[in-house]
Amino acid sequence: MGPPSFNLILRFYANRVNDKPAITEETITSKIYVIRGQKVMMDRDLAELYQVETKQLKRQVRRNIDRFPEDFMFELDKEEFQN
Repeated sequence: MGPPSFNLILRFYANRVNDKPAITEETITSKIYVIRGQKVMMDRDLAELYQVETKQLKRQVRRNIDRFPEDFMFELDKEEFQN
């Protein structure tokens, strides 16, 4: 069985999570950017979807880095961040 499709993930988050209001597909897709030719989400937006602080999300990724693909994350340079 392959990885879940993007639409399946969107449907999952479109439902209620932790008794919070539903997250719409539009909310998620509006937080996806194309940077360096890849579709990405900013850490702050991903943390908001998971309802955690950004520093907590980053800490958990660092603690479990071996569970993520090598190209899972990268840092923007100043020019990319300003655009």
